[in-house]
Amino acid sequence: MAALPAPVQHDLRPATWLVVADVVAKALLAFVVVQVAIDPGWGNLEGKAPGTRALTYPLLAIVVPALHFLGLVRGPYPWGADLLVTIPGFSDLLGNRLDFYDHVVWFDDLMHVVGTGCLAGAAVILSGDAGASLRRRLAVALAWGMTLALSWEVWELVAFVRRSAEIGTAYADTVGDLGLGWVGAALAAVLVGRSGDREAAVDRDGLTGDVAGRV
Repeated sequence: MAALPAPVQHDLRPATWLVVADVVAKALLAFVVVQVAIDPGWGNLEGKAPGTRALTYPLLAIVVPALHFLGLVRGPYPWGADLLVTIPGFSDLLGNRLDFYDHVVWFDDLMHVVGTGCLAGAAVILSGDAGASLRRRLAVALAWGMTLALSWEVWELVAFVRRSAEIGTAYADTVGDLGLGWVGAALAAVLVGRSGDREAAVDRDGLTGDVAGRV
């Protein structure tokens, strides 16, 4: 009787570029945070709660490592979710450093789409729903994305908007930002789902090959 072939072994190692991108993003975030903490003027953050940003963004960047360390995230380390959680804080500080918020009209709008989208996408991945139906992904992405977007707007209001010249347009700006955040969260649900579909296809192909080899 012929020996059964060995089962297909899936390579669960993350893509090298993803690990490098995550590590580089965190290193750059740490560098920028230190610079802002030392000199808020370096980051063009005078009057924009630089100290609070310097504290909040590093805490956000260690959420995924903490969840993984505590065993609250199943499976291999979620490098993709970790990178997505790191991007919003880093991009906000970098955008202020380059003075894009004051000189590029559409930059703030883009950051609300991208920032909320990144956090919503990370929530879908961490919840294990990347391969779920679009309806399920949308539910998770919009629930987490809009909750976090609203939390950000409240934080901005309390931290510095009430004492700035922006208070006169704060309501309209906030409504617009939340709408853009909704778009970002919805896009994240679609894009993360495509990634999940590709991974599921690989798993199905591997399982099919394994079963065929045993017949």
